[in-house]
Amino acid sequence: MDDYETLLDSAKAQLPQDEETANRFEIPKVKGHIEGNKTIVSNFIAIAQVLGRKPEHFLKYILKELATPGEIYKQAAIFKAKVPASKINDKIKEYSELFVICKECQKPDTKISKEGNVYFVKCQACGARYSVYSKT
Repeated sequence: MDDYETLLDSAKAQLPQDEETANRFEIPKVKGHIEGNKTIVSNFIAIAQVLGRKPEHFLKYILKELATPGEIYKQAAIFKAKVPASKINDKIKEYSELFVICKECQKPDTKISKEGNVYFVKCQACGARYSVYSKT
């Protein structure tokens, strides 16, 4: 048994040191500006792609949460009100927690589907499937 312990200790000593790995799922912060009474988020489509969701669904949720009208124009979203970037970032984080991150394994490897008036999130990593209530 001592030989096994010695070999195990030797093998552990030869392993590389643990390195911190970057989180593979990182939501970009909004980039944009305020123009008159409008807020323009220039990287809106890029954020939707990172989340893996349709920009239309993503925008609908954000607009309802911010209680403001808006639209997608090219790669940007235009909100027809002055909205601070911090507030938009908070709503994006809420969206990701509700519609993207799996509640079972905490991974972002999910797909969303709509059946009737109910949205379902299906995790590709662990197989969990659950319904989510949406205000959209």
